[in-house]
Amino acid sequence: MRAFLASSIGVTCAAVLVLPSAVPAGAAPDTRTVPAESAEPVDVPGSTQSLPMRTLPTPSDRATGETARAAAAPDQGLPEREVRPFSLVGVVWDDADTELHGTVQVRTRATGTGEWSQWQDLETHNAEHGADPGTAERESGAVRGSTAPLWVGDSDGVAVRVRPEPPDPQDRTARAVPLPGGLRLELVDPGKDPQQVPGTDAGTEEDVQDAAGARTAEDGRTASLTPSVLPALGKAESEVRYEAEAGLVPGARPYIGPRPRIVTRKGWGADEKLRERKFVYTGTVKAAFIHHSATGNNYTCSQAASVLRGIYRYHVKSSGWRDIGYNFAVDRCGNIYEGRAGGVTKAVLGAHTLGFNANSMGIAVLGTFTRSNPPAAAVNAVAKLTAWKLGLFGADPRGKATLVSGGGNKYKKGKKVKLNVISGHRDGFATECPGARLYKKLGSARSSSAKLQGR
Repeated sequence: MRAFLASSIGVTCAAVLVLPSAVPAGAAPDTRTVPAESAEPVDVPGSTQSLPMRTLPTPSDRATGETARAAAAPDQGLPEREVRPFSLVGVVWDDADTELHGTVQVRTRATGTGEWSQWQDLETHNAEHGADPGTAERESGAVRGSTAPLWVGDSDGVAVRVRPEPPDPQDRTARAVPLPGGLRLELVDPGKDPQQVPGTDAGTEEDVQDAAGARTAEDGRTASLTPSVLPALGKAESEVRYEAEAGLVPGARPYIGPRPRIVTRKGWGADEKLRERKFVYTGTVKAAFIHHSATGNNYTCSQAASVLRGIYRYHVKSSGWRDIGYNFAVDRCGNIYEGRAGGVTKAVLGAHTLGFNANSMGIAVLGTFTRSNPPAAAVNAVAKLTAWKLGLFGADPRGKATLVSGGGNKYKKGKKVKLNVISGHRDGFATECPGARLYKKLGSARSSSAKLQGR
């Protein structure tokens, strides 16, 4: 089912996880797999082109001195070429446990104008995203190493170059680390936006229940009932609707924030044939990890659904994951999107923060915020979403949560780690994600989220 796909290089973010019903905070984690329905969007398909790379001639700027020529590993890539239309690009390689030490750059040609872009950097993941070690998703044999994907818009030409890190110039015996084997350029066409059937865009309360928790139905009925959008609910209405599901002690104050408007997978056009049919759940949601998608900021809000479909296809067909990694996504205009399938109220197991996917959720803000400030609307949306979803599991956005590491480059497997309930990806893994500018906004997001909960 997996096809090869391309992404971006640097240090970035990903993944997701879901549960059949909200479980009180502190409940023991349990990993379960349940059957899922096969919903089909009206229009979408899309496609992936996977192009193997080859060794490139040594560039003149590296051919300075016998030692440098002898020590340098060769570049790989592809020269400028015409291809079928695509909008998102990334790079993958065979072994997910092998890190790519170097830089990855692409140039693309805009469809229609024929103009070529400048060279653009891709962010390398270097194993910081994905399913935790030892899980069925990680050990499936289909997972590959990958960069972060980059959104380039409608394009019909591409070139790529992957350059290894140079050896230490002070060490005449040092040699560059070779590039990973099986490098491939992945070009993703996200397909057309779904056509909405009249009268089904916003769900009734019954439809909302189907979208939020009845995805395990086997008769396929929920595929047609699932709404494209879950409408926003006020705080009082949210507390009444979800108080029982949150497992609160009778008489306890719920602290559940108002449910924000959420665009469902049907609404953004997820092709349900791509992902694994079953869902995997964990015990609870103690914390939220905030990411940036590192796909760049060159998209409009009307294109956000296409960006999300591109990431989804890249995660599944190119990177070999069971579904999109994130539980939720947020665009620059503050729109909130359902991510990994399994139910928006559930503790769905994702692949966003390597080592800490269990008992957490991942939220990706679409964009790159290393040097660019995140829009206020996006930060506000993160506060709204966490106030509601964390409230279902009794978590205080200003508090701390203890999670057990599943293994990674920052904490050894089995280590108990106390983290902020709303954390950045870098808090659980040594990475730049969610970008320095977005990371600085997490304090205000925590305060706003707690206020929305009534704390």
